[in-house]
Amino acid sequence: MTDIAKQTPETAPQPQTAKSDAPVRRRITIDPITRLEGHGKIEVFLNDQGNVDRAYFQVPELRGFEQFVRGRPAEDMPQITSRICGVCPTAHHMAATKALDALYQVTPPPAARKIRELFYSTFMTEDHALHFYFLGGPDFIVGPQAPAAERNVLGVIAKVGIEVGQKVIAMRRRLRELMALVGGKPAHPVLGLPGGVAKRLTAEDQAQFQQVAADAVEFAQFTLATFESVVLKNSEYVKLITSDAFTHRTYYLGMVDERNRVNFYDGMLRVVTPEGKEFAKFRSDQYLDYVAEHVEPWSYIKFAFLKPLGWKGFAEGAESGVYCVAPLARLNASEGLATPLAQEAYEKFFATLGGKPVHHTLANHWARVIELLYAAERMKELAADPEIIDPNVRTLPTAVPREGVGVVEAPRGTLFHHYQTDERGIIQKANLIVATQNNAARIAMSVEKAAKGLIKNGEVSDGILNMIEMAFRAYDPCHGCATHSLPGSMPLVVRVHDHAGQIVASLRRDGDGAIRRS
Repeated sequence: MTDIAKQTPETAPQPQTAKSDAPVRRRITIDPITRLEGHGKIEVFLNDQGNVDRAYFQVPELRGFEQFVRGRPAEDMPQITSRICGVCPTAHHMAATKALDALYQVTPPPAARKIRELFYSTFMTEDHALHFYFLGGPDFIVGPQAPAAERNVLGVIAKVGIEVGQKVIAMRRRLRELMALVGGKPAHPVLGLPGGVAKRLTAEDQAQFQQVAADAVEFAQFTLATFESVVLKNSEYVKLITSDAFTHRTYYLGMVDERNRVNFYDGMLRVVTPEGKEFAKFRSDQYLDYVAEHVEPWSYIKFAFLKPLGWKGFAEGAESGVYCVAPLARLNASEGLATPLAQEAYEKFFATLGGKPVHHTLANHWARVIELLYAAERMKELAADPEIIDPNVRTLPTAVPREGVGVVEAPRGTLFHHYQTDERGIIQKANLIVATQNNAARIAMSVEKAAKGLIKNGEVSDGILNMIEMAFRAYDPCHGCATHSLPGSMPLVVRVHDHAGQIVASLRRDGDGAIRRS
């Protein structure tokens, strides 16, 4: 909803008269923004010609996970951090578990590592399907200019047919049932332990994974074919994807294996330049040498940037430290995919869009469907591995804990967990840099560039505003995950009431940090 339809006297545009030469300023608020995890709003300011002067992507929510985990046992982190988000709890659970491996200096047995990656590949398959059909896909399958009431999964089902809708829902249900089988429950798993996993796989479990994985590969191929027929064969959609309004030349970061192929679970972190050349490649425990964070007073999210380049503002190009994560970035930062069908789709992606790297933000949707296929194929490979049912699934830690970093590729991009403890394993400091923080600067740039490219001469429709939202929706952001630290002082009012309900004292802390009594 925008305030075009519900303007107050303070926000409504005032007619300019001959007696006044003051510029007319119009403010458009999209609040709440939709089809994302967490909360956010967009503020667009128009100049007196009706064109966009500035646009801000604001995150008004705040969560304090980095603070309240202090003093807790490190072993609790895989369960605590999975509560950050109900959509991607598995990513936090796995990053936390890997951080515990590093913290306690222990290497899981081969079967445990493979069970973790199998579980994680199952999660990636389910989550990418969720975004395509429920969050991002409606903009294309139903249409960006369609009525708002139709731009959702029900609208998708109405377009593609009830049989397809049933297939999507059934596939997600089966994947989540497997996650519950291994992880105890699909939303907040209890699988990961320092040095291994809490449960082995039986031959019966393996057989169940094999069946679902085979069907998941078929489902992913169907989804890719759907994307190609609905989106790529629509010239207007292709024109929108490749338009300047949705294009940024930035750096890209993603996790790769020893052959620089995409890997969701483990590997080195690789950064490529806007021209596609390797800029850096580093271990997860070296991330602070390459990643830093900047704060702005108008948002509760931090903006990550490449530390060797420094913060140069919200700018693109080789001199700027702004970079991108998520599916498009992973494909750009890699040199291929490790499974055959996904590799074929990878090659077609770059051949169609003009070679590497691809800078079109909306191409994230295509990249995400390619990753869906890769995750399903990788799931199938791991489910067929005979070693995965080995009963040896944990190496008990013996080292004194001090510090550990764990990194995985969440569906939304690279996720860092960094813990420091005392000798008893009690958390003294925690640092989380989530995918949406890594993307935050580019998201802000994308929203503003889309607004400037789409709003002209004061003409604003619901469809145009939805296309501005598409600029952030392509990243599949999760602001519940991202807003875990304060950039400054959060406004707060405390009122004390007596037994009769009367206010007897009041304290107010404004955004400038000053505390006032009344």
